[in-house]
Amino acid sequence: MEAINKLFKSNIRQYGMIIALIVIMILFTVLTGGLLVKPINITNLILQNSYILVLAIGMVLVIITGHIDLSVGSIAAFVGAMSAIMMVNWELPAWVAVIASLVIGGLIGAWQGFWVAYVKIPAFIVTLAGMLLFRGLTMIVLEGQSISPFPTGFTKISSGFVPNLADTATNLVAILAGLAFTVLFILNELRGRREQLKYKFEVSSSGLFIFKLVAIAVVLNLFTFMLASYAGIPNILVLLFVLILAYSFMMNKTVMGRHVYALGGNEKAAGLSGVKTKKVTFWVFVNMGVLAAVSGLIFAARLDAATPRAGTNFELDAIAACFIGGASASGGIGTVFGAIIGGLVMGVLNNGMSLIGLGIDWQQGIKGLVLLLAVAFDIYNKNKRVA
Repeated sequence: MEAINKLFKSNIRQYGMIIALIVIMILFTVLTGGLLVKPINITNLILQNSYILVLAIGMVLVIITGHIDLSVGSIAAFVGAMSAIMMVNWELPAWVAVIASLVIGGLIGAWQGFWVAYVKIPAFIVTLAGMLLFRGLTMIVLEGQSISPFPTGFTKISSGFVPNLADTATNLVAILAGLAFTVLFILNELRGRREQLKYKFEVSSSGLFIFKLVAIAVVLNLFTFMLASYAGIPNILVLLFVLILAYSFMMNKTVMGRHVYALGGNEKAAGLSGVKTKKVTFWVFVNMGVLAAVSGLIFAARLDAATPRAGTNFELDAIAACFIGGASASGGIGTVFGAIIGGLVMGVLNNGMSLIGLGIDWQQGIKGLVLLLAVAFDIYNKNKRVA
């Protein structure tokens, strides 16, 4: 028991939100009579929250550096509008329009990153201006009208599924993927534990380690079985998985990731240590612009239309996901995995409250309260460690 308490305290940000997610899921499963965990609803949860999760991955990097980006919803809307103009009005091939849209997102990120990094205008002001600017441009290029439909191949980004291996009721690809990821996860954990023991680092007890492996393996295979019971693995889940792996690796294993954390921890100290703080800030905003473009494309593909009101409040949901997932408002702290967990907490709350018939007024109030409590929890733990 002492080992469990110690492990929990040392990872309280990460484990606290995972436990909160589990509790929320159990609560709404009971309140909805099991509807929340039906295979079709699990799939819908992924599809409905995919564009917010993509934004949260980029936003957590921005927050770690000590900045904020209020413009991502407007950028997503603008990029979605431009993609519709290119694919529907100009009849360009989908792959050309997608690449051009990502370039547009990167250029927007570079524009904002320049003002923040080199002119030293606070990110709050720059991105607030960007939110207004790109929302206005979206309305201008769309002329107040929606553009649709997109080519079928493009919409499959958000509505398509990985093809099955055979004509079976249960999707074999999802089942095999769950088993394969379980094996890879266990092997990676065993390798990491061996390395820690080799260098005489403190590790959890063998019993606790085995319990962790079994628990995660069960959850992973239960999740893929639910997907297999409906239509299989959504295409968008594959994209999310790749992004999570890539950005987690970048933040934990590369020099760039270390520099992002160093910049957020103490900008002056990072500069004196040789970190090119302006360059890091600039590229973090470029990255945010590209991911906002990805989010805009996903949302447009899901709606099968580009609309002037697309992206509304996306920035608030992405920021909330990061803070709920353990990112610190003062910078220097946060993880990609934590942001994803925070996004799922928000997504399950939205979905669960809708299923039990709560009105939008109650939903907004409860989400605001959850965000406030999450940040208060973060500050309490920080003060407790200092004391």
